[in-house]
Amino acid sequence: MPRTLDLSRRWLRWKLYVAAGFVLLGCIGVGAALALTIASPQERTLARIHDLQQQIRQQDAQLQGVRQDAERGLDALALKLGQLQAQSTRLNALGVRLAQVGKLDDAEFSFDQPPPVGGVEEAGDTGYALPPALEASIDQLAGQFDSQQAQLSALQSLLLDARIESSLKPTGMPVQGYISSYFGGRPDPFDGHMARHTGIDIAVPKGTPVHAVAAGMVTFAGVRRGYGKVVEIDHGNGYMTRYAHNSSLLAHPGQRVRVGQVISDAGSTGRSTGSHLHFEVWHGGRVVNPLTYVRSHR
Repeated sequence: MPRTLDLSRRWLRWKLYVAAGFVLLGCIGVGAALALTIASPQERTLARIHDLQQQIRQQDAQLQGVRQDAERGLDALALKLGQLQAQSTRLNALGVRLAQVGKLDDAEFSFDQPPPVGGVEEAGDTGYALPPALEASIDQLAGQFDSQQAQLSALQSLLLDARIESSLKPTGMPVQGYISSYFGGRPDPFDGHMARHTGIDIAVPKGTPVHAVAAGMVTFAGVRRGYGKVVEIDHGNGYMTRYAHNSSLLAHPGQRVRVGQVISDAGSTGRSTGSHLHFEVWHGGRVVNPLTYVRSHR
């Protein structure tokens, strides 16, 4: 037969209350667990999105910093580019001035025209990119510097060649004195007959140092008939100079001499009426008037 519960008993009522409470708590726990199970993926996704947004904001801030650094770098690069362009202009002006000082002919050398160059070039990837205008300016400036380097090298070679050629050309007086007899026809100082004087006579005291008027090699140093003690120097390019009537010889055959080097002491040896230097210039195998050479300046 079915059992009945007497709810009039206090302890029984308490048992039912406790049991009902446990059942209620169980239902709440199950519901909460179910709610967490359903809501957890969404919250995790939202949390992930929030983290990504934070990273994006940080990266954006870093990008702004990089952009500002790049802009400052480009401004500095543009400033440096302007300074280099100014230096390039000054280099051109200096090169033109050097060409003028070196007395180079316009047809021989001009800074207005780039020197002829050539060669095969292979294009390569630079690995970076600059703003088009700035990159074009840098390329143009690099081309200017390359051209200037080639021009300055050519100018240096021309000036060196001109200096070497100048040092080999007879120029100036071999001694400091006055010209007592000129090149050409004159009465012979011994017999009075007309004779051809093949050089100029420069009156100086005995022992006056005689200087080479150009660089070259001594081909003869000794005594020649009529000339007395004589030094002869071959300067190349068809030039030869002769220094006669010396009292003593300081140079010797085969010796290389510099411009202005002392080669002898003036005197009155040979066919001479007094202390002086007889000076001759030969070019292309024939004797020429030395006056043009002694009056020129190096």
